[in-house]
Amino acid sequence: MKHNALKSAWKERRATLNGWLHIPSMWSTEVMARAGFDSLTVDMQHGLMGLDSAIQMLQAISTTNTVALARSTWNEPGTIGRLLDAGAMGIICPMVNNRAECEQFVGACRYHPVGYRSLGPTRAKVLYGDDYTKHANEDVLALAMIETKEALDNVDEIASVPGLSGFYIGPGDLRLSLMGAGGLDNEDAEFLAALDTILAAAKRQGIVTGIHCNSAVYAQKMIERGFDMVTLQTDSGLLSAAATSIVNQMRGIQPQQRKSESY
Repeated sequence: MKHNALKSAWKERRATLNGWLHIPSMWSTEVMARAGFDSLTVDMQHGLMGLDSAIQMLQAISTTNTVALARSTWNEPGTIGRLLDAGAMGIICPMVNNRAECEQFVGACRYHPVGYRSLGPTRAKVLYGDDYTKHANEDVLALAMIETKEALDNVDEIASVPGLSGFYIGPGDLRLSLMGAGGLDNEDAEFLAALDTILAAAKRQGIVTGIHCNSAVYAQKMIERGFDMVTLQTDSGLLSAAATSIVNQMRGIQPQQRKSESY
């Protein structure tokens, strides 16, 4: 089986760069996959793709060495299983708030005897090899999103679930839940303290941590804070920023700081 390159990087204590896909296009996906990201995440929750286009996007990613991930629509085993069968090498699951929800999520990513994922890796077996099912439990990533006060309160119990690969921080929802307003690249003391609590829980259990960022400057700060994976914006955000910038240059309009609240 083709090994998950993210796990190798993290073992070497190298932080990885993740891209985020909202646009349901094989072409824009392939462009992103050749930009140098370590991984790309097909966002089924807030992206505009359906399952058919998501599968095509996973195919486009596989023309490169970039690791293909997917964010599931919710903590729903059927969708998670289909994305894994289609070739996603890991799942980011939204709104995991307690140990029971995490156990449900992790179980959907793992074959018997440690989980209940149904045996039928249609495309994954073709892509990763005939021994896929033998190694999938070890190589497939299960990343639980911590994005509510409830999840923060239960972070140690969630972190201790066997088979969980790590946490992925949803900063917009987490800040909304904690402070009443969302937003990315937050420097609030309360928010940063929450990040440190999550990082500490992950470190105690030997699992990885990732976070969504809106700028390279903030992403570097998060790496220095201890995160193993940082996501740099979204494909739609990058396209919008580049298009706006070149139009503004032609019209002599001074650039303004753009603050995103979603991802």
